[in-house]
Amino acid sequence: MIDTNQIQGTISPYLHGQFVEFLGHGITDGIWVGRESDIPNIDGLREGIVDALAKLAPPVVRWPGGCYADTYHWRDGIGKPENRPTTYNENFGTYEQDQHQFGTDEFMHFCELIGAEPWLNINLLSGSVQEMKEWMEYCNRKETTSLSNERKANGHPEPYNVQFWEIGNEAWAGGGFMTPQDYVRKYRQYSSAMPTFKQNIFDKSKIYKIASGPDGNKPLERINWTRDLLNEISKYRQPEINALDLHFYNWNLDSDTDMPTSFQEDDWYRVIKGARELALVIAEQKQLIKDGLEKMPVPESSMDQQLQKIDLIVGEWGIWHKASFMAKPALLQQVTMRDAIATAISLNILQENCENVSMACVAQTVNVLNSLIITDQDKTVLTPNFDVFMMYKKFQGSRLVQYQTREKNQFVDIFAAIQDEILTVCLINSHINSKQVVQVDFQHLAKGIFAERLVADDVTDYNSAEHPNTVRTKQISFTDKISTMKEFDLPAASINIFQFKLIK
Repeated sequence: MIDTNQIQGTISPYLHGQFVEFLGHGITDGIWVGRESDIPNIDGLREGIVDALAKLAPPVVRWPGGCYADTYHWRDGIGKPENRPTTYNENFGTYEQDQHQFGTDEFMHFCELIGAEPWLNINLLSGSVQEMKEWMEYCNRKETTSLSNERKANGHPEPYNVQFWEIGNEAWAGGGFMTPQDYVRKYRQYSSAMPTFKQNIFDKSKIYKIASGPDGNKPLERINWTRDLLNEISKYRQPEINALDLHFYNWNLDSDTDMPTSFQEDDWYRVIKGARELALVIAEQKQLIKDGLEKMPVPESSMDQQLQKIDLIVGEWGIWHKASFMAKPALLQQVTMRDAIATAISLNILQENCENVSMACVAQTVNVLNSLIITDQDKTVLTPNFDVFMMYKKFQGSRLVQYQTREKNQFVDIFAAIQDEILTVCLINSHINSKQVVQVDFQHLAKGIFAERLVADDVTDYNSAEHPNTVRTKQISFTDKISTMKEFDLPAASINIFQFKLIK
């Protein structure tokens, strides 16, 4: 039963964010082909990717990492292309030269073309406070300074007004193998040095400061990290912190024979089960943040702040198959209906937690892990995950609707949201080979107005340069009969979206 009288939070578009990194061919030979390339491009940006992502219109894109962020010096990527240095990228087995042709201004241009806000990750490991400060000034300073003039000379007179800044990345591992105490000491320095770009003391504009959250895949460490980090922040004066960035991957590492496009029934259900773990991690982390904030001491002076709210972000999430560790280019993996369904389940969990999670970015958008787009020489291939994100655009800005089931069906996931009397319902059948029949009670008269489905002839099917549309969303016939009860036949391994006009 879908109870449209029980409406919760609004589903933020920021839950559908994207992540791109200098890893494998995620950017080089993926997003970036160069201005002189024979591949159709817009100022060096692959036209096929720009066109596809402009259609998707992701709300935010995170860059330059990821692990790469903590070895990245932003000045390497600005100025005349022929004057930029060549370095070597060992990030996650990339092992390629980096000519730094895609830098800050190219990334900002990319975001402008696809309608996304930029999220920048600061180099906390090998950079410096001064380097961070100068990068922010270059991006955001409106007033005439040497750095704003440099940005103008590089082709962008107006400031980029970047709101989202993360201090470091995965500080518990490749970001420095820090303890929470180590990290907070550095966070205090970097956070304090951030310019505000305010025009006066009453200016409400704000830089959104993101701290490195825990490794969501370590059950004990993730509890200790968040608890100890907040405890350390509570000591003496509390630095401003707007969000904690949790990373969680649906690891599929248990079988040497499980390949991204060749797997057995047990492999299928292992990945589906792994996607559902995200809900438990979010609930746990949100409680830890709540507990930590309740212990924040009241400042001795009214001039000092008391932290009362810290958002939870899932800055990296997705399916990670074992075979991708050996892939060339690095971490390239194909996307089948198994990945699409796990992705849809993950998006459902994020949306169900729209009051607990403020932003999330899938890892990654192009050519890496749980990608939406794969490139093959001059071809741009949209994976089934691209279709999933396009289907889920219908939920952006909607209000979460509660539902109850008479009998729990472990293979059917239900999600519903409403906006302007239009009810959108997602029904996922995760059974690998059997259809499921579901009855839904709407409590109100409802008229069907639209339906679409993502399903494959075989669960191991995928899209390639030779066959780019093997797995594509299709609009399906749908009765417009007005009633309070609907019955749905859900094909095996399918994602189904139905929209209704409520008649009250």
